[in-house]
Amino acid sequence: MQEETKIESFEQTVMPHLDAAYNLARWLTRNEHDAEDVVQEAYLRAFEFFAGFYGKDGRGWLLTIVRNTCYTWLRKNRAGDLSTPFDEEIHHEEVASPNPEELLIENADRKHLQDALEELPVEFREALVLRELEGLSYKEIADVSGVPVGTVMSRLARARDRLKDALARNIKKGVLN
Repeated sequence: MQEETKIESFEQTVMPHLDAAYNLARWLTRNEHDAEDVVQEAYLRAFEFFAGFYGKDGRGWLLTIVRNTCYTWLRKNRAGDLSTPFDEEIHHEEVASPNPEELLIENADRKHLQDALEELPVEFREALVLRELEGLSYKEIADVSGVPVGTVMSRLARARDRLKDALARNIKKGVLN
């Protein structure tokens, strides 16, 4: 009977966040099938350790597990994705670039936004996905990521700047019309 209660409680607490878990895994792994595998592994881990969960925020707890599972998977399968190579074109300061946010709103081109997001280093992509797509607060992102709130704020600022630069480069190249 206790196992039944555990399953019911797990389903009520964790299962509603399956879409958020997949979304985070998809953006971190950059692959739908890999994301499915990571989420499955994360849910198995979550179920295994559910007896130790005493909080109220099942979403944050689950996303922490998904994040950690993603990074473990990436270290095993694609260690190169975890490094941030220096790219002169990405890292130089551009003086008078057009405002990519306005251009993005005008053009509403999802594919180019996705490409620009995928150019970001994984820690920046993670912060943006958790904030902008999943709606987590800075504090929640800090808890999920295991970093101070100041680091979250810094990552978000840098991620937004890099996203703007990537979109501006695409505009200059004529990728966006």
